[in-house]
Amino acid sequence: MSLLGEQRRELIVEQVRERGAVRVSELAEHLSVSEMTVRRDLDVLARRRLVDKVHGGATAVGELGSERLGEPAGHGTDEPEFAAKADRERREKEAIAAEAARLVEPGAAIGLSAGSTTWRLASLLARVPRLTVVTNSLVVADALYSGGAEARGSTVILTGGVRTPSEALVGPVAVGSLRSVNLEIVFLGVHGMSAAAGYSTPNLTERDTDRALVDAGQSLVVVADHTKWGGVGISTIAELGEADVLVTDDGLPEDGRAVLESEVGRVILARPGT
Repeated sequence: MSLLGEQRRELIVEQVRERGAVRVSELAEHLSVSEMTVRRDLDVLARRRLVDKVHGGATAVGELGSERLGEPAGHGTDEPEFAAKADRERREKEAIAAEAARLVEPGAAIGLSAGSTTWRLASLLARVPRLTVVTNSLVVADALYSGGAEARGSTVILTGGVRTPSEALVGPVAVGSLRSVNLEIVFLGVHGMSAAAGYSTPNLTERDTDRALVDAGQSLVVVADHTKWGGVGISTIAELGEADVLVTDDGLPEDGRAVLESEVGRVILARPGT
């Protein structure tokens, strides 16, 4: 016998309070309902402030717990806020950033897209002297400034534009400014990557800005942890083969590694903790 809506929602709240964070998929299986039904229940509970709805599930109220869900990259237009994804796969992103930073020589002109991996990369690049860095990310720019980039003779250029939940600046102003620059290397963070959809984003407007950034660079380096494999955002930024280098981590599934190594010029597998 199926549960009534209120009974189901009471069980969801109980699960969230006991575990701190739960996935939509787990709740759907536990309650024998569709994931769409669970998402609607979470909407109701979030409005009542009984849970916090986050990317992939729900957490106890007041906890920044989306990273605890361990969700892989999502689909469609589901765009988590920057704070909700900043600590997901932290060790992997730190290792990826360290490998990517080795590709940058002092005095280079580079571009950094918005994203939690490019944010970690920015902290390392702040130590490289005499860079010119163009970015459409508020947090990336802040990481460069706070890391002492200006003291090392670097110049940080922020595109301007309309702010998104991922702390990106997008829209005509951002696109227009990117069309006026020429960069040696562009580092691109992505929401998902797949054989069918390439590198993608859940934000249509952000796609246009990311594409303008890609077009401004002589070389494209995609930085994406292994959970991004199989993720498909609503809009494709670039095809897999457009990347000259992909920096990911050794958690990448074998099938993903085979596809990417056949499409991308160079695949670097970072090893967290080494």
